[in-house]
Amino acid sequence: MEREIEKWVSLEEIADHMGISKDTIRNYIKKEQIPYYRIGKQYKFKISEIDAWIESGKSAEIAE
Repeated sequence: MEREIEKWVSLEEIADHMGISKDTIRNYIKKEQIPYYRIGKQYKFKISEIDAWIESGKSAEIAE
């Protein structure tokens, strides 16, 4: 059984997926509050990791 490889998404795509601004994502990255990867000068994300982060409640801790 072959496992499908998850596509990496850009900062713009993850901001759109979450319904928040790119600047908010950049702030999360700066504070190391969101799961991300740096590839060269670009930030990349996996939607499954972002969704798990949101579901875990860790994203809600940021607003406090």
